[in-house]
Amino acid sequence: MAWARSSLFFYATGATPEIAVKITGADMQYAFTFTDSKQQPLEGGKSYRLYLPANIPAKDFWSLVVYDNETRSMLETERFPTLGSDKARLVVNSDTSVDVYFSPKDPAGKESNWVQTLPGRGWNVILRLYGALQPWFDKTWRPGEIKEVAQQDLARCWIS
Repeated sequence: MAWARSSLFFYATGATPEIAVKITGADMQYAFTFTDSKQQPLEGGKSYRLYLPANIPAKDFWSLVVYDNETRSMLETERFPTLGSDKARLVVNSDTSVDVYFSPKDPAGKESNWVQTLPGRGWNVILRLYGALQPWFDKTWRPGEIKEVAQQDLARCWIS
């Protein structure tokens, strides 16, 4: 529990006991990463793909928010640096899984599931689950790893 509070302190300069409470369907849960699948720091000039498996365990909604490593604020991009189940434009795969793309340039045909990053800026991302469900707590559902992809290969990444 202390680790959860310490981690939140990095972002919010505060600590709330609720961040470490486990109440299925009623609480918020956060997971975050600063690295890709090869444990390399996330870089704003590179392109990445994150696969969120089917049945994302959030009763209310889920979101991904991208933060600047230096300022600890949301990344200042032309587009709001967030994506989630509350976005009308989000494209959900037929099995309810979701592919998310992080890159400085919009990936042609995938703009609905794209979060803009900035070259020269390190970033990190928080997956927020509001009304987290049992598959999150028992770890039967886990988000995929963020994998680097070449910008030109983004067109071949779409999974339906």
